[in-house]
Amino acid sequence: MSNSLVKVRNLHIEGRADETWLPIVNGVDLDLERGKVLGLIGESGAGKSTIGLAAMGFTRDGCRISGGTVEFDGIDLTKASTAVKRSLLGKRIAYVAQSAAASFNPAHKLMDQHTEAPVYHGVSSRKDSEADGIELYRKLRLPNPEQIGFRYPHQVSGGQLQRAMTAMAMSCRPDLIIFDEPTTALDVTTQIEVLASIRDIVEQFGTAAIYITHDLAVVAQMADDIKVLLKGDEVEQADTRTMLSNPQQEYTKSLWAVRSFQRPQKPTAPTSETPLVTVRDVTAAYGNDLVPVLFGVDFNIHKGRTVAVVGESGSGKSTVARCITGLLPPKKGAIEFNGVALPASYKKRSKNQLRQVQMIYQMADTALNPRVRIKDIIGRPVEFYSGLTGSARDERVAALLEQIELEPSLYMERRPTELSGGQKQRIGIARALAAEPEFIICDEVTSALDQLVAEGILRLLAKLQDELDLAYMFITHDLATVRAIADEVVVMKEGKVVEAGPKDVVFSPPHHPYTDLLLSSVPEMDPDWLTRLLEERGLENLGDAAIARINS
Repeated sequence: MSNSLVKVRNLHIEGRADETWLPIVNGVDLDLERGKVLGLIGESGAGKSTIGLAAMGFTRDGCRISGGTVEFDGIDLTKASTAVKRSLLGKRIAYVAQSAAASFNPAHKLMDQHTEAPVYHGVSSRKDSEADGIELYRKLRLPNPEQIGFRYPHQVSGGQLQRAMTAMAMSCRPDLIIFDEPTTALDVTTQIEVLASIRDIVEQFGTAAIYITHDLAVVAQMADDIKVLLKGDEVEQADTRTMLSNPQQEYTKSLWAVRSFQRPQKPTAPTSETPLVTVRDVTAAYGNDLVPVLFGVDFNIHKGRTVAVVGESGSGKSTVARCITGLLPPKKGAIEFNGVALPASYKKRSKNQLRQVQMIYQMADTALNPRVRIKDIIGRPVEFYSGLTGSARDERVAALLEQIELEPSLYMERRPTELSGGQKQRIGIARALAAEPEFIICDEVTSALDQLVAEGILRLLAKLQDELDLAYMFITHDLATVRAIADEVVVMKEGKVVEAGPKDVVFSPPHHPYTDLLLSSVPEMDPDWLTRLLEERGLENLGDAAIARINS
């Protein structure tokens, strides 16, 4: 294709294992024109992110391009000098990572990081790039766009941070953007706005994009063409409508059929039963009580049951978890465990009280120390809570690995960098189980995983719940996950509970208006779904006004 901005031919990439180089990508071809979006899909380990990075002329540590060519606007990036690539990256080629929390520098404010590339590349002055940053924040529907850029990364929610990273990638108006799971951390309503904004940028600025995702419904809204990958091989490629309506290969058909798991809903606990966890009239704030975030939150979690807490980014879901764990003492209200009030701060809780409440985090990449062996990651809480040392500790770690369906002899001595995303999340589960808790908070534990791996994690958590009689609080923006695993649902908005009850009641009409908004915002496997939804909500020109301001 003579007018291709990106042209990849017979790409081979290898990864180093000890003294051996093993194949990761096997002879993939790729063409991408300006203003077009190519979707890369496939399960974990398919090579999606590796190919996306290679399109920038980049490979991760321990990897190398061993064959083929990668041309960007006629420049072969496999042969280009470091100086040439440095002149392109950030200016003409940009990257939006999956984990904004792991990608931003925590020591610098968002706006300082946003303006770095345009100033470095001479695209604009600090003053002009700052003004442009505010416009991009507004376009991406960030709250208080004039001020949010002057916060540090830890002072905004995960969804807000992901949108700030998207704005940063757009700061130089690049010719090519690699979107690596850019909406994974976003709730469904925010996701719609970000997807619409990304689509506007691509169409109106003629930007080419590679959109990497495991969410088939999302890629259906974004991509002109879809390429399906499996273990470094190209399975098939076609335009989006053809791929959705008539996939040719059995593997592609299997991807279309995932998320079949749905757990039977447990009956509502009798009113006479004391809840395992009670969140009673909790009000909380950050920054010396200057930023109120929770307002009189009330709900119960009973033994052996799963309560899903859902809502938009910034609704207070994770803040409730911080209150329950004692990381954020409430201003008002109480957290009770088996009818007994817990000390507000974790520092004042006994070892047994700490043991009972454990947490599994969203991003295993940032939650696990990459330098520590698996047996020590799991072994530390075993030793702390159970007092086991030496061979007794290792035996308990091995038993926990078997419980999460990983072979101890293969994983005890490994480090997190040697594991896939799904395997790392299983280690996070084992670490929580090491304390032998009765209650576990699962904070978006499947959002960073492809659908096949995510289903395996949900099945594992359901099995462990049955075996150990665990109670779960599931923080999630994925309503498919809620349908699959929850017994009860708590819907939060702006720090308040707007609806709560058994799953079948909350998800059956008539809905609370906000619940109805969430349910109607779940993407469908229809390439016209986003356009139709934006028209229904009067948002079909969501980005036009902001783009006009940027151009002026």
